[in-house]
Amino acid sequence: MALAFIGLGGNMGDTKQLIKDAIVCLAQYPEVRVITRSCMYKTAPIESSGDHFVNAVVSVETDSSAVRLLTICQEIEHHFGRERPYPNAPRTLDLDILSYAQEIIETDSLHIPHPRLIERAFVLIPLLEIAPNLSLPKFGNLTSYLENVKTQEVEKIKGC
Repeated sequence: MALAFIGLGGNMGDTKQLIKDAIVCLAQYPEVRVITRSCMYKTAPIESSGDHFVNAVVSVETDSSAVRLLTICQEIEHHFGRERPYPNAPRTLDLDILSYAQEIIETDSLHIPHPRLIERAFVLIPLLEIAPNLSLPKFGNLTSYLENVKTQEVEKIKGC
C-alpha cells in the first residue's frame, strides 16, 4: 500500500459540501482508503480569479499506481462538473496528488511531489495539519517552508 496526500479545493458552488462529497467518492473506490482529513480553509485565489477558495487535504492508502490515482481524481472532478476552459479558471472541484509513496514522478501529466506545494499556504497548512513531520523528496522537511507562505491569506473554517 502506498501512502498519498491529495489536495482538494474549489471556488464555485457549495465548495465545503463538494469537498466532503469528493472525499466520500474517493473512499468508494476499492483501491483507495481515506486515512485522515484536514480542516477546511478559506483562501484567497492565487493566479486565479473568482471567489475565495475552500481547500483541504486528505491522506489515503492505495493499491493503485500514481497514474491510476490521478485518473480516479480526474473522474471525481468530472463527476462534480469540473471544466477547464483556461488555466487556473474558477472551478467546482480540484483534486491534486501532492505526494505518492515518497516517489519522484515527472511526466507530462503528473509531477510528484506537486511542484508548487511549498509555495501555497492553502496546500502546505492543511497538509502539515495532518502530517506535521512530513518530509518529501526534493523538498525535505515541509515545516521549513511555512515562513515563505506566512503572508498568504488563509482562514481555518469553523466546525472542523
